[in-house]
Amino acid sequence: MHIVVGFAPGGPADTIARLVGQRLSERLGQQFVVDNRTGAGTNIATEAVVNAAPDGYTLLLVTAANFINATLYKKLEFNFIRDTVPVVSISGEPAVMLVHPSVPAKTIPEFIAYAKASPGKINMGSGGNGAPSHVFGELFKMMTGTDMVHIPYRGAAPALTALLGNQVQVFYSPLSTAVENVRADKVRALALTTTSRSEALPDVPTMGEFVPGYEAANWYGIVAPRNTPAEIVDKLNKEINAVLADPGMRARVADLGETVLGGSPADYAKTIAQQTEKWGKVVEFSGAKVD
Repeated sequence: MHIVVGFAPGGPADTIARLVGQRLSERLGQQFVVDNRTGAGTNIATEAVVNAAPDGYTLLLVTAANFINATLYKKLEFNFIRDTVPVVSISGEPAVMLVHPSVPAKTIPEFIAYAKASPGKINMGSGGNGAPSHVFGELFKMMTGTDMVHIPYRGAAPALTALLGNQVQVFYSPLSTAVENVRADKVRALALTTTSRSEALPDVPTMGEFVPGYEAANWYGIVAPRNTPAEIVDKLNKEINAVLADPGMRARVADLGETVLGGSPADYAKTIAQQTEKWGKVVEFSGAKVD
């Protein structure tokens, strides 16, 4: 059985897929293999699953990119919501709004005031046009009326390197890749993008504490090809929920800075619809385009 991931090995999405796959293999006695298919902002991976046989043997590890891409890409060969069936929501990972130490602001209100006093003078790095790190920042701009210059890079790693070198002053980093640099005082964490604080950085407030209604996260989940029989979807949902309920799994996910979710296929369908609509509005606001 294959869990297709649209990112290279070693990143947060790949790690979650491997954790779930390993425990499903143990529970079901059936080998689960993570299949990394990178390219086109995860669309290559999504298209592979959309076109796979609807037999439950090929699944997609969903990330925020799938919700964003529905609006970002104008000519997709598939419709994500129409051509997949939700199985289960796995976990949510916050991002952290990081600034270079040279930025004088130490809180979100101070940063908003600083940005409004310096329109077009603050560079915001991202992992690429339309990447979560881009649209999370665009949501902040939209809700606070601030202006930052977007500088896209080819992935989160070079964007973080640019922040460390002060080529950009702001970067919305996945929590899991930000923690060590924050603890080493190489960058300053102003806020988490989710509604709850994290045990990994307990002193860092949430964005919503200063910008009411702001919430952004990388929601991980599993979908199957359209027309996968309901009994297969229900079986996978039951087994993955059992995996997520295991204390060892919950602790491992917490170590990654993520929160376990779970729930029914119907619950996940609502999340997918809500997130697709939300990020569609932000993409349109940002004017983000891809080649």
